[in-house]
Amino acid sequence: MLKQNINREWTLKHRTSSIMESVMGSSEAKEVINLPHDGMVSMDRSADAVSGPGMAYFQCENLSYEKKLFIPLEEADQVHYLNLDGVNPSAKIYVNGIFAAQHFYGYAPCTVRIDEFLQYGAENTIRVEVRASAEPFSRWYPGVGIYRDAWLLTGDYLHIPCDGVHVTTQDCDAQWGVLEVKTLVRNAGPRAREGHAALEICDSQGTVVAARKAKFYVKAGDEVLVRQRIHVENPQLWNVDTPNLYTCRCRLLEGEREVDVAVATFGIRKLQLDSKRGLRINGQSVKLKGGCVHHDNGVLGAVTVADAEERRVRILKEGGYNAIRTSHNPPSAALLDACDKLGLLVFHEFTDIWTQNKSTYDYAEYFADRWESDVEAVVRRDYNHPSVILWSIGNEIPETGNTIATQWGRKLAEKFRSLDNTRFVTNGINVMVSCAPVIGEVLGQPKEGEGKKADGVNDLLGGLDNFMDLFGLTDAFDKFVEESCDMLDVVGYNYTTPRYEREHQTHPDWVFVGSETFPAALDENWAVVSRNPYVLGDFCWTAWDYLGEVGCGRIVPKELGDNGFMGAYPWLAACDGDFDLTGFRKPMSYWREIVWGGGNHKPYLAVHRLYNYGKDLQVSRWNFTDAIHCWTWPGYEGKETAVEVYSDAEEVELFVNGRSLGRKIVGDSFKKFYCRWETTYAPGELVAVAYIGGEEVGRDVLATAGESRLCLRADKTTLRAGSSDLCYLEIELRDAQGTLDMTAEGQVRVEVEGNAVLAGCGSANPCTEEKYCDCEHAVFEGRVLAVLKAGDVAGTATVTVTCTGHEPATLKLEIC
Repeated sequence: MLKQNINREWTLKHRTSSIMESVMGSSEAKEVINLPHDGMVSMDRSADAVSGPGMAYFQCENLSYEKKLFIPLEEADQVHYLNLDGVNPSAKIYVNGIFAAQHFYGYAPCTVRIDEFLQYGAENTIRVEVRASAEPFSRWYPGVGIYRDAWLLTGDYLHIPCDGVHVTTQDCDAQWGVLEVKTLVRNAGPRAREGHAALEICDSQGTVVAARKAKFYVKAGDEVLVRQRIHVENPQLWNVDTPNLYTCRCRLLEGEREVDVAVATFGIRKLQLDSKRGLRINGQSVKLKGGCVHHDNGVLGAVTVADAEERRVRILKEGGYNAIRTSHNPPSAALLDACDKLGLLVFHEFTDIWTQNKSTYDYAEYFADRWESDVEAVVRRDYNHPSVILWSIGNEIPETGNTIATQWGRKLAEKFRSLDNTRFVTNGINVMVSCAPVIGEVLGQPKEGEGKKADGVNDLLGGLDNFMDLFGLTDAFDKFVEESCDMLDVVGYNYTTPRYEREHQTHPDWVFVGSETFPAALDENWAVVSRNPYVLGDFCWTAWDYLGEVGCGRIVPKELGDNGFMGAYPWLAACDGDFDLTGFRKPMSYWREIVWGGGNHKPYLAVHRLYNYGKDLQVSRWNFTDAIHCWTWPGYEGKETAVEVYSDAEEVELFVNGRSLGRKIVGDSFKKFYCRWETTYAPGELVAVAYIGGEEVGRDVLATAGESRLCLRADKTTLRAGSSDLCYLEIELRDAQGTLDMTAEGQVRVEVEGNAVLAGCGSANPCTEEKYCDCEHAVFEGRVLAVLKAGDVAGTATVTVTCTGHEPATLKLEIC
């Protein structure tokens, strides 16, 4: 089918239409916008917002999007589909004022046939109403609007519907690849049709490496699935190190006439799984070095475009990751495209909710009626992505601890298997959540007048940290989750690593994965992963900071009296990622890469924030330590602090301004791959030297920043006019030697002249009242990020950046 992108020139109104507006007209202001669009990121926030800390205190409102489309008269005998890759929440779709469809699950793609509502040879109006005023409808920042791509698909009555070509690797090695291509052929016309489905398999250079065709017959108003087996000689296999991609071009032919054509991108790779050899890709064992990610893109809000997703995937791979978990919902097509292209494995999660609500108006309101069609839509769209290796049916689902309720899980697992038997089914099970209704019964409650039992639930609830650990150490809850585990190909456990080895004794054929783990527990977790083939890997919470669930990873002085799970307004982000909201790498990420065996023996230096040193800190288990890569602390000369060094060497020696503080054996009672020295701050230079067998194998140097200047660093300076191309502009305060001044302050202002616009701007500050739609922001840890988008016409653009106390800096962009 002809697939036309219709992202441009939509009209946005900041509330949904009513029947009275249709009669009387509306005075509501409108604005012209391009998709993808997240209206939530620019909405107001307040401490008393109904959305609460989970949704970052945003005051959500209903939105209405309209698009004018001229449909030529010659298309009157064709089919038309509207495809929205993501619209959230609870969207109603109208064509020329007539209701066409309703879509509830904002993370699943929506495809609606609309030709019966169209007027040909005339202008048509597509209206999408998004109803976000029923709050809260999510546990995290969901975004509001059409925040992924929109498409119009047009084709003959005889056609291949959207995502109608699926390619399966039946077998492969270096000499031979056996593929099965399934093509869905639909006949929406009034008479039977017949013809051939002709295939061409092309490599990444566009060379045809295999071809064949098969005949089909399809009755009026029916569809048939055409299966063809095709062979590729000397295939270039897909894996994380060599992410080779192929395309399958399928043409529908009636005689010599081409009626329709569809193109699918795929990779040739084979997945195998067992408890003796773990996960194998193309016969090679792979351990999953993973992290969880939410769907938002920081200063862009929930907007997802190719450049944003490719940047995130590239940064994660450079940080040592080989896998991500899309927590807790289906990702965008753009993210999966990036993972395919760059080589990152995907733990693809369907939902956070089954039948029990976690937020008042979440997916549980519709799950029982809509889950099956949503699963079908997700698998249909994502089937060809070689990066996807696991289908997850849920996350921390309460129903998994109840024999009857967990049958929903069996339905989900079997549905995924019926649609795709090439991948493996898992579930992120949190045993504490699963067994919440029976915790008191199992652990025992104190009788009235007896006081608390030392091992009772009341005592354990007093310290959540120890309480959650209990579920990995005891077998008292095993029987409640056994069936939920047994129905899976891979048992995913959240925060219960000790269960792997213990349960292997009774279930030797089970295969495990750490679907969600405390980030600072990796040294212990990875030891378990490394020594046991039946444990596939570890996914920390989280790889990348995200909006919502505000402050759950914060480290703050206890004197502030802020001891809740999430932070009070104006906290905006979770503050728990290896990478911050802007993609800047934090110390925990370097420690993680070293634990995984990366880094080439180079140590990494981090210094405890001097303004917090010595205070009693509230340290979240979703964080690491209060240290940053900084030796610039004006005003704190002579003050005590602690210096951390992360290393995989045998010993590390620390030097402060040339004076040795001695060597230490790597690893202590706090963490493995870790050393710590107490010292006092003096401007100059820190040097960490790592030794193996007494010989130096690597060093890290951290200097005090001198007088800083405004530095601009863009990932690209040429953008295509009218496209979704983005320029990520990192604005930093660095000295002449390039040292980042992480304690510098100032207000940065970004102004754009010419054929580009500011798509988003802000810092990684997780606690702020600033808006990402504004052009002025306070410097946070020496940095601000601006994201530029190409304008509609070719030309140039000039970006001028000013900062308090610094000379302005400029950047030229070419729009072609």
